[in-house]
Amino acid sequence: MDPADFRPRGILRNPHLQSVLASVPPRSARVRARAADFRAGSRDVVVDCGQGVRLLGHVNLAPDAVEGEGNGRMVVMLHGWEGSAESTYFLSVAPALLARGYSVFRLNLRDHGDSHYLNEEIFHSCRLDEVVGAFGWIAQQYAPRKLSAVGFSLGGNFALRVAARAPAAGLLLDKVVAVCPVLNPAQTMVALDSGSLIYQRYFLRRWRSSLEKKQRAFPNRYDFGELKRFANLTDMTDYFVVHHTEFPDLYSYLGGYALTGDRLANLSVPATMLLADDDPVIPVEGLADIRVTDSLRILRSQFGGHCGFLQGLALNSWLDNFLLAELQN
Repeated sequence: MDPADFRPRGILRNPHLQSVLASVPPRSARVRARAADFRAGSRDVVVDCGQGVRLLGHVNLAPDAVEGEGNGRMVVMLHGWEGSAESTYFLSVAPALLARGYSVFRLNLRDHGDSHYLNEEIFHSCRLDEVVGAFGWIAQQYAPRKLSAVGFSLGGNFALRVAARAPAAGLLLDKVVAVCPVLNPAQTMVALDSGSLIYQRYFLRRWRSSLEKKQRAFPNRYDFGELKRFANLTDMTDYFVVHHTEFPDLYSYLGGYALTGDRLANLSVPATMLLADDDPVIPVEGLADIRVTDSLRILRSQFGGHCGFLQGLALNSWLDNFLLAELQN
């Protein structure tokens, strides 16, 4: 599907409406209702990522799939920052994937969903090793003939980094699709703090709530009370990085998970990156600093906002059909 064909009408050309309406009622309620049988058929799985790290996932096996039998196709889905395996964009497309014969594994990143208790060390966006380890465990446990990945926002960033690391890790991936992936985290930080307050306040609220859950899970280890005084994401992240990670400063950390420079130079897995030129969270200017290989196809849409791509009064997802088509290619 050609993103140039995605041309929403009227007020749906507004990037903020695209970004917000994708995951709030009434659309989110309708998506969850349609996904009720899919969610009921999901099985919770604790993934052994190696080095004592555990991540929480939810798996739906295709009707003819048997664990470890090497049958069928499986898609691992990675959510964005402060999203979860229950994010609306997952529940919108995942039942359709299952109906098409894909097994679906929705993976929670560390400290996302209801998984804060699983690991004492805290989440940050440079924890790539454990996500690579999770893919290795999934490949071994379910032995699909074809293993693909779909990621949204930060999850798209992780998916591309996993793909670049895959050959060295002995991981066979068939295809990766990254929707609105974080390109240059420093640029995204500026966009969040200087753009609409909708996004800054949303992520501040969600991040503080997540840190409170972590503190409750490990009260003898963490006290995040000091973080409540920060009014923007840049200052809060700067304090968090210096006091709670191994990185010496904010920009060392942000550079640690950027896709810029040679980060994707070793990418050999077929990968598609979908971006919206009007994305208020991910500035497409970051593309200028990315080394593109023959394995990476970059598609840009004039519209779509951040992981939106809604069309019509019913707010149907153009993105769902795009993902289905990409995975079949």
